[in-house]
Amino acid sequence: MRTGIATVCLAGTLREKMQACAVAGFDGIEIFEQDLVTSPLSPEDVRKLAADLGLNLDLYQPFRDFDSVPEDLLAANLRRADAKFRLMSRLGMDTMLLCSNVGTATIDDDELRAAQLSRLADLAGDHGVKVAYEALAWGKYVNDYEHAHRLVGMVDHPNLGTCLDSFHILSRDWDTAPIEAFDPEKIFFVQVADAPKLSMDVLSWSRHYRVFPGEGQFELAKFMGHVVRAGYTGPVSLEVFNDVFRQADVERTAVDAMRSLIWLEEQSAAWLEANPANAADGMVSGAAGPVSGARRRYPMELATLPRVAEPAGFNFAEVRAGDTAGLETLLGQLGFAFNGRHRTKDVQLWTMGHARVIINEEPAAIGTATAAAGTGQPAPAAPAISALGFDVDSPVIAAARAQQLKAPAVPRKSQANEEVFQGFAAPDSTEIFLCQGSPDGTAAWTREFGDGLDVAAADPAEHPGAVIDHVNLAQPWQHFDEAVLFYTSALALEPQPFAEVASPTGLVRSQVMLTQDRGVRLVLNLAPLIQQEGTAGTGHRPGYQEHIAFAVEDLVATARSARDRGLDFLQIPANYYEDLDARFALDPEFLATLRELNLLYDRDADGEFLHFYTATVGSVFFEMVERRGAYDGYGAPNAPVRHAVQYDHLHQLTRTS
Repeated sequence: MRTGIATVCLAGTLREKMQACAVAGFDGIEIFEQDLVTSPLSPEDVRKLAADLGLNLDLYQPFRDFDSVPEDLLAANLRRADAKFRLMSRLGMDTMLLCSNVGTATIDDDELRAAQLSRLADLAGDHGVKVAYEALAWGKYVNDYEHAHRLVGMVDHPNLGTCLDSFHILSRDWDTAPIEAFDPEKIFFVQVADAPKLSMDVLSWSRHYRVFPGEGQFELAKFMGHVVRAGYTGPVSLEVFNDVFRQADVERTAVDAMRSLIWLEEQSAAWLEANPANAADGMVSGAAGPVSGARRRYPMELATLPRVAEPAGFNFAEVRAGDTAGLETLLGQLGFAFNGRHRTKDVQLWTMGHARVIINEEPAAIGTATAAAGTGQPAPAAPAISALGFDVDSPVIAAARAQQLKAPAVPRKSQANEEVFQGFAAPDSTEIFLCQGSPDGTAAWTREFGDGLDVAAADPAEHPGAVIDHVNLAQPWQHFDEAVLFYTSALALEPQPFAEVASPTGLVRSQVMLTQDRGVRLVLNLAPLIQQEGTAGTGHRPGYQEHIAFAVEDLVATARSARDRGLDFLQIPANYYEDLDARFALDPEFLATLRELNLLYDRDADGEFLHFYTATVGSVFFEMVERRGAYDGYGAPNAPVRHAVQYDHLHQLTRTS
């Protein structure tokens, strides 16, 4: 699949955009007219730069407000088009995007439109270029891609074809199956964009909320499947208008964009495999005709990635800190056992059942991320979640997939007889390590701790069934969508519908990512930025609070033991328990226990959920949970309480410091 991207998707100058696209690995680009008009580069300079960077110049766009106009205005439009065609010749480009008229159309007549498009096609032919006609979703008279295609057929000119844009089609809920019947020679260009499902006018939706494939809710794999079956072989190019992307780092956004097309290519191949066409539809095998078999071939070859199973569970979570005293105290109070230091690295291992926490106290970038994996990331001054380990069937294959999805590898230093982990960095700077899972939930690398103590085989005296239930990671606002796509594509986590939770500083957007069996639950939060005491300059998402949640079999007993060890619980207001009693009519003795231990409670048709939170150390706090029955949530009704108490506690510290 030939990949492309419109320069309008990216921040920066035209030169910076082109360089970023080349670094990200795109085959070609669309030149957005405004980017060229505002650039000091001449068309000849742009042409040479593209050649030097190995980029095709696939499309010049947009040409607006041409058709459905009176003759005098048409003459002016043709003069304008002639100038653009001459410009394209200087650029070395052969295709221009023509949008259906929005602003100046006054005559609703398909015969007139076809005649006017024919005159434009004749002019394009004189210059040796082509015109790709696109139906804008808000076009005055032409807003349906099938209508645009019919007009192209009426003109029947070799220099006029259609452009299929997924946003303009899917935002109007048009059926995409008819694309398969289109003459592929008349599909001149294909643009793709995803978007969240919103109820608003289509123009505003398009201008501000488009995202890259995999970051929204459109059925793009289905759309592309029909395009592939039609026999299209040209570029598949991103055209995304988004307030966030235009402010973000240009190279990072370009990599995110390329990752989205790699993901879309794989998803489209999977859709085609899962939705076979009729006997000979779309199949080719050269001159010999259709080929039978499990996988049919089309003119557009779709590459696939190494297939991997979803993670079986968390192997460990790592917190990095310059001063580890507060973390050590907190884990000990929760009931974690200290299992010693690593034999060659400045890291500690703490365990509770099968829940493993690494405290990384390496003071400099000397290459350790975990007990068995080095990162090269400087240690922050205050505690922050820095790495997660996941149990997977084949770490090498899973790492290869992530690297093909543009995830940067995380180097590590290891000595003889130390576990070799495959690692890569997530967009939020969290380091991800892939571990070889074991049927009994143990981890071989733990033997590298405690002077050879076989921690993996040890039988923990307290909470033998404890596991990491979920991890909550905060996301910078400009990279939230990028993170969703990354964890979806690289780790095969399935995004759930996002929720918004009220906090004293605004709404917090929460996106749950999980495996089908719930063995891995990752929660991504897009929260208002609040600078926390001690987090400035840490190098890891300053100002955000994140947490690791551990599941135990008896939360009340865990809370009592933690209280006896002096744990500083997050203090829950009395008003919460009055409201809890009103909502659930709990047994008075049970309610009193919840109040006594600062426990929170939720219930639904499937079960119950008990949990409590610790105070925050740096940007990290811990949560202990107990799931009863088939409860599958996270105590969402209690989230505003937590946010409010943490906010108040933070400001108390600020006032007394």
